This record gives sequence, C-alpha cells and structure tokens, in this order.
Amino acid sequence: MPDHVHVLLTPHEALERSVQLIKGGFSFRAEKEFDWNGEVWQRGFSDHRILDMRDWGQHLDYIKMNPVKARLCIDPDEYGYGFFAGVMEMDEVPQRLKPLDFCSANGGAEAPPLQ
Repeated sequence: MPDHVHVLLTPHEALERSVQLIKGGFSFRAEKEFDWNGEVWQRGFSDHRILDMRDWGQHLDYIKMNPVKARLCIDPDEYGYGFFAGVMEMDEVPQRLKPLDFCSANGGAEAPPLQ
C-alpha cells in the first residue's frame, strides 16, 4: 500500500519492540538509500491479537483484498508487493492457532494453509 502497511507477525520479543525494529529498519534504509530526511511513520500503531484460525483467515483476507479496495488492482494477485505476489514468504501458521478439533479429527494432521 502506498500510504500504510499491514503486517501479520508472531513477535519473538515484545510487540512494541518488533514494530520499532520494522519502523526503524525501514527509516534507516530510506535515509541511506534515498537520502530521505523527513518523517516516514506516524506515531504509534494499531494492533489486534489473533484469537483463532477464523480470525487469522479474516485478517489475511483483509490484507490480501486491501489493494483491490484501494483500487490499485482488480485482482489481488496482480498487486506487485507482499507475499501474495511471491515477493515475500508466509511462515507456517503458529502452532497455538491450529484448531484442536481439526487436528484431533484428522489424526493429528496439520491444519491446512489458508489461501
């Protein structure tokens, strides 16, 4: 997105520290590579804790459809950024989000990836 970013992440540190590293890393590169001296990010961020697989899927779909909603493309697969375009890779679903009833009903099989 040209004016904001959506991220689904499982932080290994505090969420605030993870966001600080993302914002700080990008700002550092923008300054070095583009000689940018202005502000890149607004203060703060919005967060939502993913509750279950349904919630995760809804947020993933929202992120995927965001460029379509912004009229940047017709098909989300046409948008040239993010893991939907093959630019980034999606990690496996965090273990604790895999629904117990799916796993137990399927002999311990992993939950299917969301598309």
